[in-house]
Amino acid sequence: MRPPAGTPSLSRRTRILLIAAAVLVVVLLGGSRLIDLYVDWLWYGETGYRGVLGTVIGTRVVQFVIGGLLLGGAVWLTLWLAYRFRPVFVPVNGPEDPIARYRTVIISRLRLFGIGIPVLVGIIAGLAAQGEWQTTQMFLNGTPFGQTDPEFGNDIGFYAFTLPFIRMLLNWLFVTVAISFVVALIAHYVFGGIRLAGRSGQVSAAARAQLAILAGLFVLLKAVAYYLDRYELLYSDRNQNFFGATYTDLNAVMPAKIILLVISIICAAAFFAAVFRRNLQLPAIAVVLLVLSSVLVGAAWPAVLQQFVVAPNANEREAPSIERNIAATRQAFGLTDDKVTIEPYSGTSTATSAQVRADTDTIPNIRLLDPAKLNKTFTQLQQRRNFYGFPDKLDIDRYTINGQKQDYVVAARELDSSALVGNQQDWINRHLVYTHGNGFVAAPANQVNAALEDTGGQGGLPKFTVSDTTTEGQIPVAEPRIYYGELITDYSIVGAEEGAAPREYDTDTAQYTYRGRGGVDLGNLFNRLVFSLYYGERNILFNSSINDNSKIMYDRDPRERVEKVAPWLTVDNDPYPAVVDGRIQWIVDGYTTLRNYPYAEQVPLGDTTQDSQLGLQGQRLPNETVSYLRNSVKATVDAYDGTVTLYAFDEQDPVLTTWMKTFPGTVKPAADISDALREHFRYPEDQFKVQRELLTRYHVDNPGEFFSTVSFWDVPSDPTVQGNTGASQDAQPPYYLLTGLPGEDGASFQLTSALVSLRRQFMASYMSASSEPEDYGKITVLQLPADTQTLGPQQVQAQFLGSPNVSSELNLLRQNQTTIDYGNLLTLPVAGGLLYVEPVYIERAGQDSSYPQLARVLVSFGGRVGYDANLATALDQVFGAGAGAGAAATTPSQGSTPQAPSTATPGAGASPELASAASEISSALAQLKAAQQSGDFAAQGEALSALDAAVQKFQAAQSAAPAASPTPAPSPGG
Repeated sequence: MRPPAGTPSLSRRTRILLIAAAVLVVVLLGGSRLIDLYVDWLWYGETGYRGVLGTVIGTRVVQFVIGGLLLGGAVWLTLWLAYRFRPVFVPVNGPEDPIARYRTVIISRLRLFGIGIPVLVGIIAGLAAQGEWQTTQMFLNGTPFGQTDPEFGNDIGFYAFTLPFIRMLLNWLFVTVAISFVVALIAHYVFGGIRLAGRSGQVSAAARAQLAILAGLFVLLKAVAYYLDRYELLYSDRNQNFFGATYTDLNAVMPAKIILLVISIICAAAFFAAVFRRNLQLPAIAVVLLVLSSVLVGAAWPAVLQQFVVAPNANEREAPSIERNIAATRQAFGLTDDKVTIEPYSGTSTATSAQVRADTDTIPNIRLLDPAKLNKTFTQLQQRRNFYGFPDKLDIDRYTINGQKQDYVVAARELDSSALVGNQQDWINRHLVYTHGNGFVAAPANQVNAALEDTGGQGGLPKFTVSDTTTEGQIPVAEPRIYYGELITDYSIVGAEEGAAPREYDTDTAQYTYRGRGGVDLGNLFNRLVFSLYYGERNILFNSSINDNSKIMYDRDPRERVEKVAPWLTVDNDPYPAVVDGRIQWIVDGYTTLRNYPYAEQVPLGDTTQDSQLGLQGQRLPNETVSYLRNSVKATVDAYDGTVTLYAFDEQDPVLTTWMKTFPGTVKPAADISDALREHFRYPEDQFKVQRELLTRYHVDNPGEFFSTVSFWDVPSDPTVQGNTGASQDAQPPYYLLTGLPGEDGASFQLTSALVSLRRQFMASYMSASSEPEDYGKITVLQLPADTQTLGPQQVQAQFLGSPNVSSELNLLRQNQTTIDYGNLLTLPVAGGLLYVEPVYIERAGQDSSYPQLARVLVSFGGRVGYDANLATALDQVFGAGAGAGAAATTPSQGSTPQAPSTATPGAGASPELASAASEISSALAQLKAAQQSGDFAAQGEALSALDAAVQKFQAAQSAAPAASPTPAPSPGG
């Protein structure tokens, strides 16, 4: 058959070149994918989780095939029917009729179009379908919850596992029918079954029948969708105050769905009837009826009911739905009465010095070191070499040493791939020499080496204990080398032949050869070729140091490793290192989540877990919306060999059970968790942030009170961040503390947070979650009376900065290129009231070698402010002499730098001793100011010692001559 006029033709050479180019593109893209798959296959084999990759790939392949066959097959069938039942004779509208030319081209290349188009559509559909493998696996392995929804009585598992899968299938059927309809319309037009000539055009019987059947199927699927919509009303967000089916949803929208379902079935029947009738009036009338019904019954009637029945009486009409929402939200996020205890707490107290001194749980453990401020301090003092590093935000954990439990600021001294400089960045050095970190560094969180001034400016520093290859500290580590960590982003090649000289840097005088199980075998030529292509690095193929015993380590971040072996988990932002049985283990918290839990609040994870310190962690949770959250898995990653172990931490979680059935053998039972490991489990921050946000509203039981929002709380903004005020600013992060709780004996490791009144800064409650093995996860909320006005964090910070003594000395500390940095403002329940403690750090500005040092401690209780280099003295200033006796030492001698009394000079009639002491105080203050202006820390220490002696002399003179009634001595601001 002669090609139609105007059809371009390609030369044989051009066609060959195009085919070759297409094959090359496919090889390059496909080859890259195959290399990636093989590298993953090796990685999963090394970690022992190859079954996970196999299950995921298997599910994706099956869904690719099914999705491709469904849509591609439907398109092929549509094209075949349109061609098979095309008109025998099709009039041509003149010699230039474009449809005739296209028709001739298609008929002359039937195989190309009849097979190529369905195959292309099928590939695209398969690629889209394989991405929803989790929905399929959750359906196949779904586990009942044993709880039912309050409206239909279905098990929650139906909404978690079954309904999403049915909805996915329905959506694919919608797409299939819709695309088939469009393809049929175009095909019948091209083959002449549909003609637009004349006033009304012509449609062949075959075209009418095929299009009517497809339209009827689409409307029939719409009827099924209306039926499923009834269940999805339980996730409704119609009311901005709560989630779940509202009064309008239950009494207007739900009946409307049934009505529309019936009308859809009638409409579908009308389309099917059109197959046998030439007249299309009946389907047209049915469509108009469906559209009008959707507008009137589905939209107008609910709007009228909402406006005239619900809105005027919303507090009463919505009460049953609010009650359901409260119960479901608490259940979905682990806030039920068996897990959360709300207790009344006065928040105000006139505690005496003796009462504070008697508090042996909280006062001795008050944390002075802020892990978010000490990265530079750890780096400058414990880095050892430029290529080692610590994360921006250090971690808090607890250890029992010599029978005493203590919280520590902890960090692993990791290899920092980004810190290599100069020749260290040579390929050999970067990947074969500098391969691992070295050591575990910790410091007691409640003390420093000395007050800043007591050691000539070298105080205010952590009291480090270090365990590495050359030192064994108080926390001994059998294997301190760190091959897997948060800062190691490059691959490393390790291992050497027997008897060969070690080449990995270990210390300045020793090299090391890796002997662990971590890493993928690089001993054979094929693997070397694959990784050479994968990284685009020829040295992997030709370097002579790589031998039969060589292994390559990659994907070394603990969080990333857990995400890969458990792709069904949402992983917490903050892995932390712990020494367990002499080995450094990264502990990673994993969450199981659901998107739709009937009536439960829907929480955007990323926004809810945002706080003022999130940037220090380098990443945030995806901002996906969830309505169910459980910390179901605790994972560990061995820092030496990279072994990933998943433990079932919440074995009652049906979502976890579902995934354990999907990936059998990947998650170990809770019974396998050793006591040594369990002692280092922390209540995870991200879960806590979600729960505290919810508790600001869902602590309310009464639906009417919930509707009015009068008793709602807020998460306070971080007062230590400059300019961070108002409810919309970055939230104050929760803090890990070893502290006591009212009515409980002994200190426990808790995650704590203050909560303030709604859109106000006064304290509303204090929330803590226990991390102790015996009562892990117990949440205690100390609720303050609504009619009190106990200062909240922002107000306390303002009180600190507004105190004359504090502000004047802070101004002195700021002078001569010294910057002030406020540490975390801790809220602690003490003696019936709330004690606030905030460390203040100083740092030389504009110097790379500078680092924060603890300079002062701010204390507030009941409106009284204490401020000193020593916590004990600051407590004495607030509560009276002796109150701080139980506080941990900040100096070896428990010494302190007293706060000078305020105002000017002794008044008339003062004794000579008093006047002399006042003069000495003034002189010492002048020396201190001069030393601070010059930046001479040694001189500052001498001046503060002189000030201390002068103040003591002044106080002694006051006691000896009470009748003289002297005016207080000069202050630092005088």
